[in-house]
Amino acid sequence: MQKLFVDFIPQGKVALDEEQSRHIAKSLRMRVGDMLTLTCGDGDDYGCIIDEINAGQVMLSVCYKQANESEPSVKVTLFQGVPKGDKMEDIIQKCTELGIASIKPVLTRRSVSRPDEKSAKKKNARYQKIALEAAQQSGRGIVPEICEMETLTEAVKKDKSELKILFYEGGGEPLSKIIDKDIKSVSIYIGPEGGFGESEVELIKNSGGTVATLGKRILRTQTAPIAALTGVMLLTGNLE
Repeated sequence: MQKLFVDFIPQGKVALDEEQSRHIAKSLRMRVGDMLTLTCGDGDDYGCIIDEINAGQVMLSVCYKQANESEPSVKVTLFQGVPKGDKMEDIIQKCTELGIASIKPVLTRRSVSRPDEKSAKKKNARYQKIALEAAQQSGRGIVPEICEMETLTEAVKKDKSELKILFYEGGGEPLSKIIDKDIKSVSIYIGPEGGFGESEVELIKNSGGTVATLGKRILRTQTAPIAALTGVMLLTGNLE
């Protein structure tokens, strides 16, 4: 069932905004009597029926409320070394579909892409939209937080996860030996093109990070977070 995120869900009638109404009526070609799901990220889903489509605005009636069951039991935060081009867009889309809780773009020593403040804000607005669309498409209960870009040092200082995992081409422990099925919060660190420098590896290790491997093959920076997140979700029972 089609899902949309809204800011607030009143009892009874709901009026979709112009963009959402256009998407429902024009792009999806939904009609009066069709059902869809609304959520405002509070842990509940609201089943709604389309009552009216007039002058480009869609009116709905709330039929029922139920707990959202799509969110994973583990909160995963991705610390992603800023990559070149539009690779971050693909990372955000796929990781949102897989259940990421938040994504923090980080500047590392080997980051080639270093947008200025104005460009970074523009990119972040684009990233937020990608996360929203991916969350709606995949039936998520929340839209992952896409944080402002910061340095790796700043990001590491703020990381409060139970388990911090650095994925490094230099080798490390397999995920199956690191992940406990009942863990509640995990951070995964992925370097940009060229990976992390030795001093950055030490920085993360000294903050409590564990070095892990994704196998004997070297993965691209846009492939590694998807593989790592899939592994975490599988080992915590969130792909069953």
